[in-house]
Amino acid sequence: MEQNYDDAMEITLIDEGGNEVTFMHVLTFMYEDERYMALTPSDTDEDAEEADIVFMHIVKADGEDGLEPVENEVLLDELFEVFCELLDSDESVDDAEE
Repeated sequence: MEQNYDDAMEITLIDEGGNEVTFMHVLTFMYEDERYMALTPSDTDEDAEEADIVFMHIVKADGEDGLEPVENEVLLDELFEVFCELLDSDESVDDAEE
């Protein structure tokens, strides 16, 4: 999968150890009436065949959006499947426009 990070949004999160970790936003999408964000670590090698994907659940907290990591393995599998389908359909549209 070719990725263009030029227009990507950087997001910095704090891990369990209190360390800052920077991610690049890949996609925000809906699944079962909930919003999720797909992120990839910003230190991912752009020449790598596959990038690591992290899914975050977008939740409302005090009227503002917050992010919670998705830890349920079944939900992660479902989100990854939807994510792949969305990327495939997006690539199909891009190919058709060329």
